[in-house]
Amino acid sequence: MSKYSEKIAILTGDPNGIGAEVTVKALNLLNLPPKDIILISNDKILNSVGKLYNNYEIINVDYNSSIRFGEITTEAGDFSYNCIKKACEIRPKFIVTAPVSKEALHLAGHCFNGQTEILEKFLARDRQKAEMLFVSRDFRVLLLTRHVALKDIKITQDIIIEKVERLRYYFQNKLYIKKPSFALCALNPHAGENGIIGSEEIEIILPTVEYLRKRGINITNPLPADSLFVNASKSYVNGEKMPYDCYIACYHDQGLIPIKTIASEKTVNMTIGLDIIRTSPSHGTAFDIAGKGIASADSMIEAIKTCFV
Repeated sequence: MSKYSEKIAILTGDPNGIGAEVTVKALNLLNLPPKDIILISNDKILNSVGKLYNNYEIINVDYNSSIRFGEITTEAGDFSYNCIKKACEIRPKFIVTAPVSKEALHLAGHCFNGQTEILEKFLARDRQKAEMLFVSRDFRVLLLTRHVALKDIKITQDIIIEKVERLRYYFQNKLYIKKPSFALCALNPHAGENGIIGSEEIEIILPTVEYLRKRGINITNPLPADSLFVNASKSYVNGEKMPYDCYIACYHDQGLIPIKTIASEKTVNMTIGLDIIRTSPSHGTAFDIAGKGIASADSMIEAIKTCFV
C-alpha cells in the first residue's frame, strides 16, 4: 500500500494558466489539515501566485523554465504530463487536477486528448477504461464520447453497453445506490422522429436499451436531449430531487452545455472507472486572465470537497 493511499493529491496544472492560483486560493479557503493533502507541483510555481497558509507536503516536479502567464509552451506541457505521471505513481486516495493545455501537451510530444486519457494510460488494469462524469450536487452527466470531433461521432452498441455498465458499477459500489435511474439522450434531434431525421435511435440505441434492461439496468429509451435537460434544470434550480440519477449524453457539448449553463462554478469533472477517482474543475486554463489574481476558485473548491463526500 502506498504511503499516500489516504491522501488527496492535488496537481496545479499548466504553470502558465490559472491552476496554481485557484489551487492556492481553494486550499486557503478550505483550510484542510496538512495530513490529508499532498501537492504535486513546483515551489516556484506555487510561490508565483501567493502563499499557502498551511504547511502541506509538496512533491516537487522539475520545472526549469520561467513562468509565462497566458502562453502555450513545450515546457509547461511536459510539466503537466510529469505531474500526472507522478500522481499515478504514488497512488493516493484521490487525484485532483487543475486544468492543463492540450496544445502544450501536444507540443511536448504527449499526444493525448486530455488528462482523462493520461490517467487511463497509467492507472488502467484488467481492461479498465476511464469515463468522464460531470457532477453538481445530484445533477450528473456521463459522456458516451469525449473529445471527439462532431463529424467523427459514432455511437455503437458496444460503446453504450460498456459505459453504462461502468456507470452502474460506480453508482452501486461508490455511491451505494443499488438501482440507479439513467436517462439516455438521443443522438439526433427529436430522437430521430421515427427515422426521419436519423436512424441511429431505431437501429442501434433502442435495441441496446432493451438489452441493458434485461441486465437489470433502469434506463430510458433515447429521449430528446433538449426536453430532458430543461426538466433537469428546473429541478436543479428549484432544489428538487433530480428526475434521474444520471443523464447520459452522446457527445461532449450535448451534455456539458446544460450542466455548465446552470452550475458553471459548481460543476466538477470526475474520472471514474479506474481504481483512483480523479476530480477537476470544469473550466480550462483561462490563459486570458492568468497571472492577474482574479480567477475564481469555486470550481476547484468543489473538486476538492467532492473527495470528502
